[in-house]
Amino acid sequence: MSETAGERATGAAVAAAGGAGAVPSGGFDRGAVRRARWAIAAVFCVHGSVAGSFATRVPWIKDHADLGAGQLGLALAFPALGAALAMPLAGRISHRLGSRTALRLLLAGWTLALVLPSLAPNLAVLCLALFVYGACSGMSDVAMNALGVETENRWGKSIMSGLHGMWSTGALLGSAAGTLAAHLGSDARLHHLVTALVLTAAGLVLCRWVLDLRSEEDEPAPPRFALPPRSALLIGAVGFCAVFAEGASLDWSAVFLHGELDTSAGIAAASTTAFTATMALARFAGDGLVDRFGAKRVVRVGGVMATAGGLLVVLAGNPVAAMGGFALMGLGIAVVVPLCFAAAGRSGPNPSQAIAGVATITYTAGLIAPSAIGVVADATSLVGSFVLVTVLAFGLVAGANVLRAAGRKG
Repeated sequence: MSETAGERATGAAVAAAGGAGAVPSGGFDRGAVRRARWAIAAVFCVHGSVAGSFATRVPWIKDHADLGAGQLGLALAFPALGAALAMPLAGRISHRLGSRTALRLLLAGWTLALVLPSLAPNLAVLCLALFVYGACSGMSDVAMNALGVETENRWGKSIMSGLHGMWSTGALLGSAAGTLAAHLGSDARLHHLVTALVLTAAGLVLCRWVLDLRSEEDEPAPPRFALPPRSALLIGAVGFCAVFAEGASLDWSAVFLHGELDTSAGIAAASTTAFTATMALARFAGDGLVDRFGAKRVVRVGGVMATAGGLLVVLAGNPVAAMGGFALMGLGIAVVVPLCFAAAGRSGPNPSQAIAGVATITYTAGLIAPSAIGVVADATSLVGSFVLVTVLAFGLVAGANVLRAAGRKG
């Protein structure tokens, strides 16, 4: 079977993460690959559950550490900073320990790191806790995505969109549990401790069935960084808009409803649940939509939906309208980043460098979005912050043309 463009793109993604070319191919029967496929899907779900569990309790953490909007924005920049600095280590850990052991170690670090932010009594400690939390997130994210691509290659059919849908499903489950905990007035320290223990145990069990890929003894360690080529800049800019809107909505939606619309903690947390639910649904449907309508059209329509959602949030006079706006925004941006990576893999003679460049640009969005929202909120209001989010969401409409190569038709 000849290598498809999609396989070249996903292989390049592993190279960007430090995993391509590091493992010998073959050596697994169909049953082992089938088990690995479902195991890695469940790992994505566990990973997403941590993020969802954290996001719904941000208002509690803000109040516990006695922070203003600007201080919270500063603190929420530290997870992305930790992830960006630690991600290059994941490839080297996998290179040294093998994919299964590395994923087991890094995933356990991520699930256990959930307890740290709720323990922080002030801004300085919270920033440190969130840095560690983000570092664990980034390394485990790289490890599981690299394994997802390798599993897809051996399975012979596309599974990556579904895997990211499983991540969103996990975030939905975590945020739903967090919504219930917030509604009941539960202490986030107890909630996160119980959640961390359950998810750590689940992750350790699931990692037994993922592929155990090992580097050849004479394989050099993967490179640490890759500078983005010119071909990745426009594609990365589209991804930047989507990730900025996603990060702002995930981290600030509950704070927006609680602070601007004076809703209860439980209802405010439900906005995060609505956002992650629509993200999950769109990701499961994304492959079929792109095959039928093409990447450019899907992203353009998604950009219109995300812009409309942002306007609904800005103009909302009640919690229902704001929650609808966040849900519509999640629906519009859900498939953008996977299409950015696919387009990068077809954008030039060095796809791995292009994908690494797009990853760098999109992670920069994740780095600056929370703090930017806080800074604008301090200068104006949270409503003003989401005006900025809405403008960037419209950037998806303007930039959709650069993703023409990501689909089978433009």
